[in-house]
Amino acid sequence: MKKRKVMKWLNRMVTSILMVLLIGVALLVISTKLSGGEPEVLGYQLKTVLSGSMEPGIQTGSIIAVQKVTDGSNFKKGDVITFMEEENKLITHRITDITETGNGVLYTTKGDNNNAADRNPVLAENVVGVYSGVTVPYIGYLISFAQSPNGAIVFLIFPGVIMLGYAGFTIWRALRELEDKDKTKIAEAK
Repeated sequence: MKKRKVMKWLNRMVTSILMVLLIGVALLVISTKLSGGEPEVLGYQLKTVLSGSMEPGIQTGSIIAVQKVTDGSNFKKGDVITFMEEENKLITHRITDITETGNGVLYTTKGDNNNAADRNPVLAENVVGVYSGVTVPYIGYLISFAQSPNGAIVFLIFPGVIMLGYAGFTIWRALRELEDKDKTKIAEAK
């Protein structure tokens, strides 16, 4: 009897974990597709760090939480901003100097791990977000993979197949137990 309770509890636990994982990954993938390729959690965009320019504080392969900004002209020296550079490339670097011109604010930026400041100053209107201070190491590799076609298969279809298989196994086990009870009742009736 105790073994049956443990198995029942374990069954519920595995089912719950699989369901939460499947729903969580599905929501992340849907959020990524709806926002144009940028996963968003609680109002923060998750960006994958592709270079070591901000190491050791922000490691390559990490994800960082970036808060979107609409007005990029109110930052101060030392803030870490994410900005759009040529060819729609996003960069996250620290502000080292601020210059106000008649056309607006220009930021001089530099990666913490770089020897020199970036070549081109950043226009305030090119700033898309500010680094929130939240970094999760190595998860960026996983998110980049999840956004690929192979990643969609691994993170959506594969867990779905596992859930279906596990549900089939659970149903088969329940039917087997019912058959065993019926056989026991028949044997007792004889």
